[in-house]
Amino acid sequence: MLFMNERETAVAVHHFMAERDQLARHLGVELVSVQPGFCQTRLKLAPHLVNGLGLPHGAAIFALADVAFAGACNSHGQTALALSMDIHFLTAARPNATLTANAEEVHQGGRTALCHIKVTDDKETLIAELHGMAYRKRERFLETGNNQQLTINS
Repeated sequence: MLFMNERETAVAVHHFMAERDQLARHLGVELVSVQPGFCQTRLKLAPHLVNGLGLPHGAAIFALADVAFAGACNSHGQTALALSMDIHFLTAARPNATLTANAEEVHQGGRTALCHIKVTDDKETLIAELHGMAYRKRERFLETGNNQQLTINS
């Protein structure tokens, strides 16, 4: 049973994801903020994140948005997995720009959640928009006991 309020749960999820998401760490994706139903991530577009044309790789932009999506959907401490995501690239990002993704739950059903994700650059230019549908399993991945120590369910 979970004994944290929504805000405390979101903070615990932030720490959980920051420690465990190896791909995000490898790519340089920073988990900036996790709040109930919301997550912000950031990525500096380093030289190794460009495609053959020298432009920022679409997969890097998608990965940034995907980490934000995961943070928003899992912010409640309940295991949420992506069912689908669609991306619309609107403007080419500049090499070496810093991108920010903001994911916000716009609908929560009993077992599903819909998120809207926006990726912008450091000049607030809209780079991409995504929609993601998540499925929430019954299990929770954060637990606290009477001593309020965080334990992780494996």
